[in-house]
Amino acid sequence: MRALSVRVDAVLVQALIAAALSFAHLHDLALAAGQDGWKAWAYPVSVDLLLVAAWRRLRSGEAKTAGWCWFLVALTASLGANVATAGLLDLENVPAWLRILVAGWPAVAFLGGTLLAHGATNPSADPAMAPEPPSTAQAPEPTAAEVEPPTVASELPAIAPESAPPPPSSVPPALVTLARKVADEHRARTGTDIDTSTLRARLGVPMPLAEAITTQLT
Repeated sequence: MRALSVRVDAVLVQALIAAALSFAHLHDLALAAGQDGWKAWAYPVSVDLLLVAAWRRLRSGEAKTAGWCWFLVALTASLGANVATAGLLDLENVPAWLRILVAGWPAVAFLGGTLLAHGATNPSADPAMAPEPPSTAQAPEPTAAEVEPPTVASELPAIAPESAPPPPSSVPPALVTLARKVADEHRARTGTDIDTSTLRARLGVPMPLAEAITTQLT
């Protein structure tokens, strides 16, 4: 735990030193370019704020192209001031193009900060573009007078009842002859006429057909 605290403190101290040096270089360059008084102190604040805004946009993961663009602009301004004040530029005789860049920086920083702070990061979150939720209201139920009775009976084919015996003309003659022999044998053995159930059992035919054969035998 102690080693971690020392490492974090060292990083913070290093960041503060780097920020102070960059702040001083930007101040000196703005002062040499004719921006005196409080204006010379406002320039480094403007550059650092644009860097922070661009970095936050990159960390958010949205509109990275704009974030990288303005991050490079602010980083170029900071590095340019550090290099210019390292003895490569005569601060007593600043060229006209550098004066123009320093004078135009506030407009550039204002544009970048506005686009980064108020740019549309998530168009789908706009309530005007969001789809309307499905309505939970139920349709009114139809009244009894509006409901038409189902026409089931008209759609079903007519089915003949199973209990209705087939007409006598549909009984095969050979089956009638066989049934007559069975009936005669039953009468000779029992002395009574054969009933429909016994005839059906002896012939192995359905009951409706046995009834039709009984009608033929009488």
